[in-house]
Amino acid sequence: MKDPIDRSGLAPRFWERKPLARLTRREWEALCDGCGKCCLNKLEDEDTGEVALTRVACRLLDDHSCRCAQYDIRHQFVPECIVLRPENLDDNAYWMPRTCAYRLVREGRPLYWWHPLISGDPETVHEAGISVRGLTVSEFETPEEEWEDHILEEPI
Repeated sequence: MKDPIDRSGLAPRFWERKPLARLTRREWEALCDGCGKCCLNKLEDEDTGEVALTRVACRLLDDHSCRCAQYDIRHQFVPECIVLRPENLDDNAYWMPRTCAYRLVREGRPLYWWHPLISGDPETVHEAGISVRGLTVSEFETPEEEWEDHILEEPI
């Protein structure tokens, strides 16, 4: 499957030299490793604020590519989908996967070897077992009261 993000022509290791707020849209999108974890439904403990990822996928997640099947028009189908941007990253980092490049860069940490910007190959995130490829269950077929039965430990 062709990588949906064109990484050609991007400056090497741009994320280490540019603040997140100054990234172009293309650079911002290229930071996504394609794991699909941000498209999993999450459970937040009301007392502790701790967030757990579940295997219960958003209805728009393509389980094979680990990408949104309707990315450009996703709000027509899922109005509550969060559009992650540099200006709202601080408010949303708490629920983002620990391996997420946006979170890592925000925290001043390096990207992992399997990230496509490091490996040069969008398949390494899947080969390393980091993505949710083949792990998800449908939110339509999984009642919310059963989501706790589908909690994933990070990293996957």
